[in-house]
Amino acid sequence: MTDPCHLTAVEARRLIGAKQLSPVELVESCLAQTDRIDPAVNAMVIRADDRARAEAREAEAAVQRGVRLGPLHGLPVAIKDLQPTEGIRTTYGSHHHEHHVPEADAGIVARVRGAGGVVTGKTNIPEFSIGANTVNRLFGATGNPFDVDKTCGGSSGGSAVALATDMAPLATGSDHGGSLRIPACYSGVVGYRATPGVVPHEARTTPQTFYSVQGPMGRTVADTALLLSVITERSTATRRDPMAFPLDSTGFRQLDPVDLSGLRVAVTADLGGVLVSESIRRTFVDRVERIAALVGSCHWHPIDLTEALDVDWRIRQDVFVSQYHRDAAGWDEGFNPNVRATFESALETPMADIAQARRLQMDLYHRFTEVFEDYDLVICPGVGVSPFPWRDLFPREIDGHPIENYMAWLALTASITVVGHPVVALPCGLDDQQMPFGVQLIGPAYGDHRLLGQANALEQALVRDPVARRPVPDFDALASTESKVRDAEFG
Repeated sequence: MTDPCHLTAVEARRLIGAKQLSPVELVESCLAQTDRIDPAVNAMVIRADDRARAEAREAEAAVQRGVRLGPLHGLPVAIKDLQPTEGIRTTYGSHHHEHHVPEADAGIVARVRGAGGVVTGKTNIPEFSIGANTVNRLFGATGNPFDVDKTCGGSSGGSAVALATDMAPLATGSDHGGSLRIPACYSGVVGYRATPGVVPHEARTTPQTFYSVQGPMGRTVADTALLLSVITERSTATRRDPMAFPLDSTGFRQLDPVDLSGLRVAVTADLGGVLVSESIRRTFVDRVERIAALVGSCHWHPIDLTEALDVDWRIRQDVFVSQYHRDAAGWDEGFNPNVRATFESALETPMADIAQARRLQMDLYHRFTEVFEDYDLVICPGVGVSPFPWRDLFPREIDGHPIENYMAWLALTASITVVGHPVVALPCGLDDQQMPFGVQLIGPAYGDHRLLGQANALEQALVRDPVARRPVPDFDALASTESKVRDAEFG
């Protein structure tokens, strides 16, 4: 019989509701898997075993009493260490907050608990969650489950690896320029960046922005949609987020069937010319051919978002000053260089440059939106280069092209942040280096439910393709791996 930790969230929840699986058995299985695998990858950096066991016993008792069960009842959920958890340490990946224990849950965590989810621990991030390589001075690095010496991406890297290694069926994340999508692609799981405003973010520091999006991660699209249905729920508390518009969250629990034969797909390898390695291009062309055989039409499209990377850098500066100006004086010499570089660059950037970038952002939004007048879906690669050693904060070069800063290699995801459309990061086999490869499925703004249905249908079709289906790490090999990720030296 399959160990409970290997079940999908949807199947585990069905079995719990049918009294065929005990929440206690499920939680114990996930904790045992964490004991076995985490020493190699360092994904679950803060454990909450005792509390999780107690909550699992309460969940089991509720099942026996026959009370109404929440949509996540008894399901273990790993929480990104950026999101405060009542009674469980929240460090933000920084030694400055090493012993911080919040008195209240973040809104996203409160909604998970309110739906019956069992928080089993906190997942690793770069310091203050800035950077696409999950490594910090407090906990060290999180290694890729397919090669622990390489990066799993970031900043939701710990969440992605916890999912990929079956430590939990669900995990939370967040996304500025790709922090849900990059680790999902690098680890072989699903990440979802919703239309901004779909997931309430009560701790938002900038009133209206496409940045600072919180979101769900899972091993399947259906699992990810299940978690989305919970974290999008509205309450009086969500009024603290001025971007959280009225929404029926329950619709995400039942995705509509999609006939792939009627799907019109536009594909682009580089969004008009952003930096993408030849290796990734080859893999993407192969996957496009496989997808084209499944859908109604599939056309290469001259989408051009090459101006978006510069727009992203300037708007990111604006957002960072808003977010960090009250704390900057307390940063020490070793503080996250990604945050410092962006903040200091912002102080030297004329206000007119920021304003012009925002105007161009609106032009890019309109230009990209027009694509969906003729197509249902846009597909592009998730990351422009295969996973690299985690000791480098970002790749030093791509096919001979030097990388200027920590964002310059992330144009595939950051450009989609700029235009603000919803995106599913979908695992799509392995690349030339035998590392996980993922694609971004992008839909029209506010078309989240339809996009998830399309992604679910495509995922189900690709399951039958041994090359393009979701890859699974070698758990036995990981269990016997002696990893150095906890004693990370990086730069």
